[in-house]
Amino acid sequence: MDICQWIDENQSLFTQATDKIWGFAELKFEEHQSAKVLKDMLRINGFAVQEGVADIETAFIAEYGSGEPIIGILAEYDALSQMSQKADSLVKEKESEMQNGHGCGHHLLGGASTAAAIAVKEYLTDQNLSGTIRLYGCPGEEGGGGKTFMARSGVFDDLDCAFTWHPSSMNQAANVSTIANIQAYFHFYGKSSHAAVSPHLGRSALDAVELMNVGVNYLREHIIPEARVHYAVTYTGGQSPNVVQAESEVLYLIRAPHMNQVQEIYERIIDIANGAALMTGTKVVVTFDKACSDIIPNDTLGRVMYEKMKLVGVPEFTDEEKSYASYYINTFSADEKDGNEQLLGALGGSSQEMGRHMMLNRDKPLMDDVMPYFFLNASMPGSSDVGDVSWITPTTQCATTCYAASTPNHSWQLVAQGKSSIAHKGMLYAAKVMALSAVEIYLHPEIAENAKEELKKHLGEKTYISPIPAGIKPKPYQ
Repeated sequence: MDICQWIDENQSLFTQATDKIWGFAELKFEEHQSAKVLKDMLRINGFAVQEGVADIETAFIAEYGSGEPIIGILAEYDALSQMSQKADSLVKEKESEMQNGHGCGHHLLGGASTAAAIAVKEYLTDQNLSGTIRLYGCPGEEGGGGKTFMARSGVFDDLDCAFTWHPSSMNQAANVSTIANIQAYFHFYGKSSHAAVSPHLGRSALDAVELMNVGVNYLREHIIPEARVHYAVTYTGGQSPNVVQAESEVLYLIRAPHMNQVQEIYERIIDIANGAALMTGTKVVVTFDKACSDIIPNDTLGRVMYEKMKLVGVPEFTDEEKSYASYYINTFSADEKDGNEQLLGALGGSSQEMGRHMMLNRDKPLMDDVMPYFFLNASMPGSSDVGDVSWITPTTQCATTCYAASTPNHSWQLVAQGKSSIAHKGMLYAAKVMALSAVEIYLHPEIAENAKEELKKHLGEKTYISPIPAGIKPKPYQ
């Protein structure tokens, strides 16, 4: 059986599914329709589907086969809040029937992972091979830590390895880490009063939020430079300025390369919140929301995926598709156009090979080759709950060109390009690469054993401890 040919012959099934999920644009832990699209495809193709995994309604595991190796493929399908955008539009304009949008391409992510799992199932059947393939439906990656909750429940514990991918504006199997994070709500409780007649009787919760934010801003100078601290005021206390606000809330997201660093900063921020409450005569309640670990890259699996990317070969783009991409590039600022180059320079651009690659691709509207492979024990400035899976089982991922060069993540331009033929080609390319990578493990199980040894060596005496405490449950957007 030719896996790439099978995916090509069935491509309409997967492109239609991704377009549907793009239109649903469901937020974390509310992806009921999106998950159903993938589950229905998997059931029709002979997979047994377990729903409600880890007590998350929109999480699922689809399994086919028996015995070892047991290989997992990770799928995502959640959107971003308030990122509604019309498809293929060259200006920022909302899709009238949507509030949210797929500003990170997770509709493509879920479709390609599902296509890969079904293709592997077809191969195992055709070749009469033993082994188990699992598609993990992982909700709530955007601000939810879905995989972290799933990891806490033990669903990845018996995997021999795991593969995933991410839509991008380049083709790469670069093996780098990400930064860990913790997210928590700080809800202040004060006392309302008439702001003119009796302000002295009030205790402003909004003042406490503002003072906390000022305190954290002073903290920034005194934490490691690799750390990031973000916040959003989720409740100001109402819209009446003549009332002392009795309640107010702020949501904080704290990031650093390793979880122990995140934890230390988080505890200092809790101290600042307590100080703000003391200064204002209010009380603060801290509610832990979610967390995720840093990714442990795996060179053994990364090289397998890189070889498959070269073997399959990147998609060919038409002149019309290149023009389409150029139109979007013209909407980017100068800094946005340099975004990919700056990131690559920070991660691996010091090598001569990477430098040559960057120069050759500098003026292309679509990246149409595979970046040189590199493995770095360094962190890119972003977070992913794939990290928690990588602490448990050897894990790797690739990225493929689905968007115009340098398209920023979490932008209206990325949402607009999400149903294009370019996006579909990149999605199908990723499906082929993941399927062939998994098949390589079935044919050569020793690769998975070598990957496990690599992970074991990296961990040393450390073991995976879920960064989400027991009792914390996933929360949809409020």
